[in-house]
Amino acid sequence: MKILIVEDERKIGEYLRQGLTEAGFVVDLACNGLDGHHLTMTESYDLLILDIMLPDVDGWQILKSLREMDRCMPVLILTARDSVDDRVKGLELGADDYLVKPFAFTELLARVRTLLRRGTTPVAETTLKVGDLELDLIRHRVTRAGHRIHLTAKEFVLLELLVHRKGEALPRSLIASQVWDMNFNSDTNVIDVAIRRLRTKIDNDFEPKLIHTIRGMGYMLDVPSEE
Repeated sequence: MKILIVEDERKIGEYLRQGLTEAGFVVDLACNGLDGHHLTMTESYDLLILDIMLPDVDGWQILKSLREMDRCMPVLILTARDSVDDRVKGLELGADDYLVKPFAFTELLARVRTLLRRGTTPVAETTLKVGDLELDLIRHRVTRAGHRIHLTAKEFVLLELLVHRKGEALPRSLIASQVWDMNFNSDTNVIDVAIRRLRTKIDNDFEPKLIHTIRGMGYMLDVPSEE
């Protein structure tokens, strides 16, 4: 499952990203309204966690634009604005839930899981496919060409990130922050080792190869063209 957080308080945003990543989600973080609005309009997410008081474009406008485009992703508003009028406004604009800061992460995680279980996300989005590779995001199962592949929890999160970003060259710094929630250290080979292990399971016994090294940039998952 892929979640977008739009939160301008960086400490809160990083705290949420770390907690949700550890809970098994793929997480993007936008630290201002302009970036959040762009990602919301152009990318596909299973859930949006949205602050209201944002620089550039406020949360109300992001939510309004989302619903005007008939995008059905669930929205959890996370804000310090706790008046009844604000709560009503958020729900009337199309938010699915409203949580006031300060908050307990356990409560937020419970609300996130509840929203994802409600069925507002199309069933097709619970399964990701690239060629003959298939990820069941609900049961955390992976198959290729009909063969079950057993992955560790970290390997599954890494593969899910690569599949969600199919065709994109992902730098090691992004992989480190999304999967391990750490700043990339050029002296460590943890990412290269993890990719090598994932390749052994995903690619060694199959054709075509899906995981590619992009020299000087990072890694990409894609089906090679026939040309």
